[in-house]
Amino acid sequence: MFSRTLRATSVGAAEEMTVEAIDEQIALNMTAPIHLLRAVLPHFRAQGGGRFIQMSTMGAHISTPGAGMYHASKWGVEGFFESVIAEVEPFGVGITMVEPGIIRTTFGANLSIAPAMPEYTDGPVGQIRKYLEAVDNITAEAPGDPDKVAAAIIASADTTPAPRRLALGSDAYDAMRAALTGRIAELDAGKQIAGSIDF
Repeated sequence: MFSRTLRATSVGAAEEMTVEAIDEQIALNMTAPIHLLRAVLPHFRAQGGGRFIQMSTMGAHISTPGAGMYHASKWGVEGFFESVIAEVEPFGVGITMVEPGIIRTTFGANLSIAPAMPEYTDGPVGQIRKYLEAVDNITAEAPGDPDKVAAAIIASADTTPAPRRLALGSDAYDAMRAALTGRIAELDAGKQIAGSIDF
């Protein structure tokens, strides 16, 4: 399906991203998991059930300037799985989206940074770029323990019913909760105009 090796996340403003970098992010984080699930579902149905665990991120709920394509791919894949959960539940298939925070891995050392445009040098994307270029690995001092993450994922496979989402890390919990409560407040603030368009 893929003719080349896919790199880790590309960082850059939307205008700075190449078509290839955009396609790569969508292929790696969204299209590939969709095709993988589609490939295993016939086997799960034939055996009367199964469990599919999809790696996601707290970045499916929050966003960072300069990581738009990463977030788009993660929000997109979660939208897909959110829909499919109900489709496959009658077959005894459970799906869990794992949403870790920052884990102490080599992820940060493998970021691909888009060439800078002068228009974005001093804004939020420029600040992110300067930070990333100044450190060797942004995850080197991360709070998340990869061994504990793995253990929590394995334990979730025996949980019935399958948890729809599995937030891992206090940073993930705090960031996701803040994002969700903020969106609820924004929704509530627009309640009057929402209802105003009804017949």
